[in-house]
Amino acid sequence: MAPTIVFSSSVIKRNLFYLYQQLAAALNNSSVVVKFICLINIVFYFLSFSETAVRIICVIPGFIIPPNFWVWTAFTHCYLETRLWMLLVDIITVGLCGKLLEPLWGAMEMLTFFALVNTSVAFLSVMFYIVVFTVTSDPRYLFSVQIHGLAGYCAAVSVAVKQIMPDHVLLSLPCGKVRNRNVPVIVLLLSLILWPLGVIKGTYPVMFTSGLLSSWVYLRFYQHHSNGTAGDMADGFTFASFFPTVMQPPLIVISNAVFGFLVYIKLCKKPIRKYNLAASTSVILNIPGTEPHDAERRRQIALRALSERLNKVEQVSWPSTLEETKTPDKSKSVGITMPPAFSDHQSSYLVSTTTTSQSQKDIKIDSIPADHQSPQSSSAEL
Repeated sequence: MAPTIVFSSSVIKRNLFYLYQQLAAALNNSSVVVKFICLINIVFYFLSFSETAVRIICVIPGFIIPPNFWVWTAFTHCYLETRLWMLLVDIITVGLCGKLLEPLWGAMEMLTFFALVNTSVAFLSVMFYIVVFTVTSDPRYLFSVQIHGLAGYCAAVSVAVKQIMPDHVLLSLPCGKVRNRNVPVIVLLLSLILWPLGVIKGTYPVMFTSGLLSSWVYLRFYQHHSNGTAGDMADGFTFASFFPTVMQPPLIVISNAVFGFLVYIKLCKKPIRKYNLAASTSVILNIPGTEPHDAERRRQIALRALSERLNKVEQVSWPSTLEETKTPDKSKSVGITMPPAFSDHQSSYLVSTTTTSQSQKDIKIDSIPADHQSPQSSSAEL
């Protein structure tokens, strides 16, 4: 038993040393923004041992609303973790963000994404607990709930990775492959399972859901790119694409209805898609204000009109100035009128020929009087 314990401890130490090396290399190669966020998280972890500091740093739904109005907690709650393993998860997530997202977006855009997501998570979580308090009338949801940590930002990073590399395979299991596009929903379900077991707090599923929604809205509609466009209107980045294929049709209907309502009340604008015509050979343009089924209906009408015009042209009979010449078939009999081969008082006769091959034809002359035939004209060969 003792050798097994020694072997297990040596494996754990070796793996921890490897993880420490990888994390240190990632932090050394990262920008000042990533290093600053990780440093603040470590400092705030030591402050978590003070209840007064936790109260001042965390978001408490009853204190962030009037009359207390502790608005600063919406900007400080994300740096505080009360458990060491959650602190490690946060640092790894920030390091991963600096490794994958910062080279594509830049340090300033990554910092904007970080601040926007965490602030949105704070206010969305507060709204959720206010609704729960309204339904249950339990004051604990206002004054006992403490919202803190980077759970919402972890969800946002998973959404961003899904946008960048949706088909990258993470795990190959007997039941199928786990790709980046499956990570947000898998982690959300995992948080809902770990919450009743007491592994994580009840605020983490709420924060994760808030981070998932806020990050998707920002990346889908508002993030500015270097080419002048805003958002990502790709079909593979719709809200329904986060869920399994079986659940997507009803979710598409619901999400389109909600978006149409927001456009109608002027809270959202219908996006106008831009295309680089020089970079592609075939482009399909969706004009704002027209639906796909209207375009398909117009296309069918145009094709029907074109088909009718072509049929009318084919029905017109054009006069032919040349006689059509047909090649005789090998098995058919052909009637040939022979030119006069005799004297002027003799008339022409009908010669019936039967083709026996393509190179030979036997012709027999019928109904000629014997007294008018010459010895050489009794039989002819073509």
